[in-house]
Amino acid sequence: MADPTNHNQAGEVAPSTVDKQAPSVAEEHAPSTDSPEATDLPTANTPDPKAANPETNPNAAKPVATPPRREKPAAAAKAAVGEKPAAATEEKPAAAAKAAKKEKAPSVEDKPFVEFIEQDYLPALQKAIAQQGVQDLQVSFAKQKVPITGFESAEECWQIIGSWKEKGQRQFNLYFPEEDIQGKKGFSCNEGKKPSTLESFLIDERKITLDLLVFGLVQRLDGQKWLGIN
Repeated sequence: MADPTNHNQAGEVAPSTVDKQAPSVAEEHAPSTDSPEATDLPTANTPDPKAANPETNPNAAKPVATPPRREKPAAAAKAAVGEKPAAATEEKPAAAAKAAKKEKAPSVEDKPFVEFIEQDYLPALQKAIAQQGVQDLQVSFAKQKVPITGFESAEECWQIIGSWKEKGQRQFNLYFPEEDIQGKKGFSCNEGKKPSTLESFLIDERKITLDLLVFGLVQRLDGQKWLGIN
């Protein structure tokens, strides 16, 4: 009986020597599976170092540098001198206008003493006393001696002298020895005779105003029963 390994069967093609050698050639060049081994073959993920170096390859892409941030000239100048932004500077005029509104206008009581008496107090006093029924009131403002016994050696002081005829001659004096409506004040009155008593006037009030000066004197005259139906 013939050996099948030495003779090809009918219809079969004997393998060529190339096919027999292919496995062995592939095994020689195949990388070992035991440990990784670097090769000199470039891959798709690793660029060629020479091609990526712009010093050796002029066609290599150079990195784009980000330009430095530049401030606007106006903003830079304001920052250099420490100037506040426009919103902050606009608040100053508004604050100044608000402060100006809070400032009160000067009152009549702030006028010089003589000017206040002549321009404001005397007209207001005459009007208030006239409203109480006194028609022939005569009012004067003078700096003179106090017409009371015992004050002959005292210095002259400003006085308001008012008089009218009503069941005789009625006269009152309002004294300002300090030439200041906020200072000490005195009062005296008489009916055809020289006054004998000098009394204090509005000593308990902390701040004297035009209205208070008028009201205080009218009230004192009314207490003397010189006004109205008295």
